[in-house]
Amino acid sequence: MRSSGRFLIAAAMVIFGLFSYYSLRQDNPVTGEAQHISLSPDEETALGLQAAPEMAEQMGGLHASAQVQDYVNRIGQAVVANSRAKNGPYRYQFHVLADDQTVNAFALPGGPIFITSALLAQLENEAQLAGVLGHEVGHVVGRHAAEHMAKGQLSQLLVGAAGVAASDQGGGGQGAAMIAALVANVTSLQYGRKDELEADALGIEFMGEAQYDPRAMIGVMDILERAGSGRGQAPSWLQSHPDPGNRRESIRQGIAEKFPNGVTAAQGTGDAQAFRAMQAQL
Repeated sequence: MRSSGRFLIAAAMVIFGLFSYYSLRQDNPVTGEAQHISLSPDEETALGLQAAPEMAEQMGGLHASAQVQDYVNRIGQAVVANSRAKNGPYRYQFHVLADDQTVNAFALPGGPIFITSALLAQLENEAQLAGVLGHEVGHVVGRHAAEHMAKGQLSQLLVGAAGVAASDQGGGGQGAAMIAALVANVTSLQYGRKDELEADALGIEFMGEAQYDPRAMIGVMDILERAGSGRGQAPSWLQSHPDPGNRRESIRQGIAEKFPNGVTAAQGTGDAQAFRAMQAQL
């Protein structure tokens, strides 16, 4: 194929991809943000519910203790019910994974949220747990997974266009596509870091509204930093997240902005006895 023909096809692919992406626009009812998303909230919820069992299996299964599962779900539901996260269309489920080695927590589209027993065992109080779960609720509310799916579709089209434009008989197109994919991955990581800071901001808001001391999230950063020190790699929760030191300052600023009158006496660390009883079952 002549180079002019290849470039015309590539240009058409780029134009189609960009038009498709930017024509997708939905207003987030909780954050007020205009987002480029192709899925409806109902489709997000269905996708998350379908993926949850397989995701749990891939991560080693759920923790066997009903007491642990009930406790964590109760704290997560309280964070949602007592904050403006309840105004969204999602159905939240909070699960503890049996994995006692990987420090991690994550959310699927539409509401399923997971925390590993490894991270749960290192938390120091109920407020820190509320902060971790609130952070993951922030990802759901922020529709970050759906945004990344739309960006991923655009990236695939752009990578394909780069391959077509640079294709030749010597296989040069494959190398060009690989370079384009690398650029796309770096771009996704940058968006991911932005999403994490937004999830932090939403998380401290939600936990504060649920009467937990939002300053507990600073302690979570300390735990994550300790978990990553002296090892070959950082905890899974940090691999695509900003450095805990940077997040501490962002969290402090967020607390000052969202709670200008200071943290109230009612915003405490939660039920210490129930928290210790839960951890004893891990």
